[in-house]
Amino acid sequence: MGSTQAAAGNGATPVPAINSAMVDALDEIELDWKYKAVPATSHGRSAGSFVASGVSLGELQTPLLTLGAAAMAANVDLMADWCASRGVLLAPHGKTTMAPQMWREQLEHGAWGITLANASQLRVGHAFGLRRVMVANSLTDPAAITWLAATQGPDFSVVSWVDSLQTVALQESVLSASPGSVIDVIVELGGNGGRTGIRTVAQALEVARAVDAAKHLRLVGVGGYEGSLAHTADAGALTAVRGYLSRIKDLHEQLLAENLYAQDAEIIITAGGSAYFDDVVDVLAGCSSDGSNGGPRTNVIIRSGAYMVHDDGFYRGISPFSRGAQAGSGAAPFVSAMHAWARVVSSPEPGLAILDAGKRDMPVDEGLPEPQMLGTSLGGPMAVLAGASISAVNDQHCFLRYDPETTTVNIGDVVRLGLSHPCTAFDKWTLIPVLADTGSDNRVVDLIHTFF
Repeated sequence: MGSTQAAAGNGATPVPAINSAMVDALDEIELDWKYKAVPATSHGRSAGSFVASGVSLGELQTPLLTLGAAAMAANVDLMADWCASRGVLLAPHGKTTMAPQMWREQLEHGAWGITLANASQLRVGHAFGLRRVMVANSLTDPAAITWLAATQGPDFSVVSWVDSLQTVALQESVLSASPGSVIDVIVELGGNGGRTGIRTVAQALEVARAVDAAKHLRLVGVGGYEGSLAHTADAGALTAVRGYLSRIKDLHEQLLAENLYAQDAEIIITAGGSAYFDDVVDVLAGCSSDGSNGGPRTNVIIRSGAYMVHDDGFYRGISPFSRGAQAGSGAAPFVSAMHAWARVVSSPEPGLAILDAGKRDMPVDEGLPEPQMLGTSLGGPMAVLAGASISAVNDQHCFLRYDPETTTVNIGDVVRLGLSHPCTAFDKWTLIPVLADTGSDNRVVDLIHTFF
């Protein structure tokens, strides 16, 4: 699809999927004390001139989060090719990074649009000219509903979710103050013990009928999130996930049978985080239709958000491509593109080093950081740090445990850490240096700006 998208379903001249001029303008931002990744010696320079000057990792400072350009490029290509080969679309969850530069890369590799999670993120997307957005949540704030009704249009197409009769009534009431306004919605099916989403197909049908009867809402799809129903890849978890996805399929078929979708809609069936997107496609891809059989055009859209960055923790273990590689299928796994760098600031006991990175710098919600490499300086030669672990993480420090009989760790040494869960790594940094290739080429080739 490239960096442009045709107007929905009508073959119109493609329009930009994102405002590239706005994204490019991020290079003009002046670097100063607000960006903890930037050393004081570079304050006053623009982001673009900083990168163009040939800065390398060794000129930065700890604590630090970096990304790897080569790994991200490989991950984006892998996911784009996989989706294309299976005839499904991708609307990556932009809340993972909140980084328009990375959104543009995903869109240029064929993404249908970008998924966001709430009204504030939606305003960021609008500011950067996203043309097509899915809000994977119910809008219940009257100010957000009113703003969307007034702002949406041909160049800013938004679809959000509803999961209750109360939500439908609330949105209809708010929109009644804006005569002629209509917003597109998807009925969200959930599951017991899950997060949002109405719990049964029968209840979801009632919600769909209420949308159909509403003056200001237009039903264009069905979907949900299977990742809230399981957290492992064992047989029981996969059975629960696939059973849930089958219920989404059943709901879609009943909505078709009752003719509840908007008459001119391109139907969306959406699920799929970064852990079970292969199961989503196995169960739902058969629902896709180009409309040539006389029925409505129907797109299956997955919303995986972590794939571009991946990790050295939760997603490394549960990603379908990782599981495939472990099973000997030959599938190439995603590669972690993010690492933290921390310096030893104290060595109060044998076998214990305190590092200068903590919860303010690194995610810990899906597992503690993983010590990987040790060196005497940032950007200098590093050796594998075998047998070490992080035992605890405080706000600004973490505890590195190692065997003092086999490993020497000195004050000022630098440790590279693998991380788990990109969603809670990016929100700790407003600016993230991108290295050409972590481990082999430490040149800074970009600076990623985030907007949380």
